[in-house]
Amino acid sequence: MKYFFLSYFFIAVIIVAAAGTRGSKSERTPIEIFADMDHQAKVKYQAASAFFADGIGARMPVAHIVPMGFEVPEKPAAEGAKPPVFGFSNGLDFYSTGKVGDFYGDGFPTELAADAKLIERGQQRYNIYCSVCHGASGNGKGVTSSYGILTAYNFQQPGALEPANAAFRPTGAIFDVITHGKGLMGPYGGAIPVRDRWAIIAYIRTLQDAGKAAGGIQ
Repeated sequence: MKYFFLSYFFIAVIIVAAAGTRGSKSERTPIEIFADMDHQAKVKYQAASAFFADGIGARMPVAHIVPMGFEVPEKPAAEGAKPPVFGFSNGLDFYSTGKVGDFYGDGFPTELAADAKLIERGQQRYNIYCSVCHGASGNGKGVTSSYGILTAYNFQQPGALEPANAAFRPTGAIFDVITHGKGLMGPYGGAIPVRDRWAIIAYIRTLQDAGKAAGGIQ
């Protein structure tokens, strides 16, 4: 019986030593079993660094790089170029949210021209971000379907172009899913600029029109 109490005592001491002093302050270096990336080889903001010749840790951006979400205009502002409508959502209008009030809108915002150039851009972005799940034709049978992920939306299913059908998705709803994700699909709002989201939707509508012309989609 005494061994039981001794074991009980030592277990209690271990528990108190491990958890009983949580929150206490000490100037000694703590014992870290799991560092949880607390210590990283990085230069903090506004810190000095002997690695660089000027002694400054912060560095200027590399020449000619373009911030994510923006594109180089075709001509400089000095020649009358208007600021491009690029970037990420920063408003409450149809262009930025896909909604008109509390409802999803359909069609395309007036800030964009749904022309061949936009569709070509959409094809490029779709093949990068969407085709792996939704398939090259938008039929929901991308590469992931071979690994048991069969929930990708099928843009080619019957009724997908008929507003009265439950399978129909207005452009605003597609925009919202791209932005915020749905089901197993994660959000792409932080990776795909607003204009490219609309470009993808323009290409999806092109795929649907092609499917309808081929007699597949109704």
